[in-house]
Amino acid sequence: MLRMDITDEALHDTSDIESLERRIVELALERTGARHGAILLWDEEAQGLAIHFHVAGNLIVTLPNEVVPVRRGDRYNGIAGFVYATNEPYVCDHGPTDPYYATYYFDVVSIAAVPIRYQGRPIGVLSISSRRRDAYDEETVAQLTEIADSSAMFLRRAQLFRATQGNKGRPFLIKGLSPAWLEVERRIEKVSATNASVLVVGESGTGKELVSNAIHFNSRRADAPLVTVNCAAIPEMLLESVLFGHVKGAFTGASADKKGEFVKADGGTLFLDELGELPVPLQAKLLRAVEYGEIQPVGSNAAPLTVDVRLIAATNRDLPDMVSRHEFRDDLYYRLSVMTMELPPLRTYKDDNLEVMAKVFLKQSAERHDSSVRRISPEAVARLLGHDFPGNVRELKNAMEHAVIMATGDTVEATDLPKHIAGPADAAAPMAHGAPKARPQEARPTLAELREKWLAPLEKRYLEGLLEECRGNVRAAAKRAGMNPVTMYRLLEKRGMGRRRGGIAEA
Repeated sequence: MLRMDITDEALHDTSDIESLERRIVELALERTGARHGAILLWDEEAQGLAIHFHVAGNLIVTLPNEVVPVRRGDRYNGIAGFVYATNEPYVCDHGPTDPYYATYYFDVVSIAAVPIRYQGRPIGVLSISSRRRDAYDEETVAQLTEIADSSAMFLRRAQLFRATQGNKGRPFLIKGLSPAWLEVERRIEKVSATNASVLVVGESGTGKELVSNAIHFNSRRADAPLVTVNCAAIPEMLLESVLFGHVKGAFTGASADKKGEFVKADGGTLFLDELGELPVPLQAKLLRAVEYGEIQPVGSNAAPLTVDVRLIAATNRDLPDMVSRHEFRDDLYYRLSVMTMELPPLRTYKDDNLEVMAKVFLKQSAERHDSSVRRISPEAVARLLGHDFPGNVRELKNAMEHAVIMATGDTVEATDLPKHIAGPADAAAPMAHGAPKARPQEARPTLAELREKWLAPLEKRYLEGLLEECRGNVRAAAKRAGMNPVTMYRLLEKRGMGRRRGGIAEA
């Protein structure tokens, strides 16, 4: 067996735990040809296996707070629970008939899992999975075991590092592997280690607060306060007092001195959401606070207070346009935009990532509402994929919570989704004076448009599964699909699945 030697710099840097776990899962996928993989590490405090890193296709999900109990009642909780408890590898050839199989975020058919052993005892589990039957064998187990053994020491160091940091690692965060999201991740990693101010921009619901939290929790200020102020939710006349505080008698109703949010965030981070709503007169005071760390409470004649605060601001407004219209100070904009993060809207990466994201939100909502809902029907997935999500990730999360509440069984159906996503019911149109109400002609899509809307996501999922079964061999996939290779190449191009050469799929 080939000796595996992990020499990546990322695996020797326990301060970047995510890079460590990410590289290990990537190695497992590279060596076995799998598309899905996960690392679960034992969490002593939670007494369960924490799902620290999960790769599904080309989506990465970090779930440091998601814990899987090893047992549920008198049975093991899934393949991972069995492998950890027995400290032995296990191969599941057919999930629906396997006694230890349990669904976590999406249904799979085959699973190969091995214990991650440190000094002979298990500290976690490394697993891969596939949606085809009988996908793995003894050679797969040998490859995974080699990776697990070679990385155990580094994972143990990371495990101890997390424990001593009080689980101050990155909060729940979903990251698509689109170029735009990779750039966001790169900037988070770069800027977190500094004290630089950060401007996070993007449409409503794209995850601006989530990214801002990630920057704080990965910074040297993680043990200090993270204070959030929504500039749009506070009346203009009170916003100055909220930010900078006031002294007794400063205005009617000011019966005592009050600390502002800058003082509360001293030593930590202040997150200003909806920065574009900040009144122009207050922008000068904010600039001085950012530049010199000086704040003046409302009504105070004393010397300015000095604070040590890192500022992260977010907005969905076009600040350069506001600057040109003199609605936002140019000096404040240039001071804050030294490091700008532009978050991509969900519609730009949903085709590859939405299904797993929806199932993560489904699981969270089911737990919150004590629901038995566990899965999403293919029809519901198709409706989700056919929606543009102008409200972005927030809209998807709310849609899944709505669906969990409305579902009558253990599966979310298309009719359980919000009406604007589920589409019109099959019932007749509303009647007016005994006749169906006419639909405006311009609102009715053509049959070709409807066919493309619903067919495209399903066709892409089929092609991905087919290529996985054929290990990327396009000619073999074409033969199995009953079409010639040229047609298959054209279909892959049409569905944006990259160039394919020599019969082998290229990444």
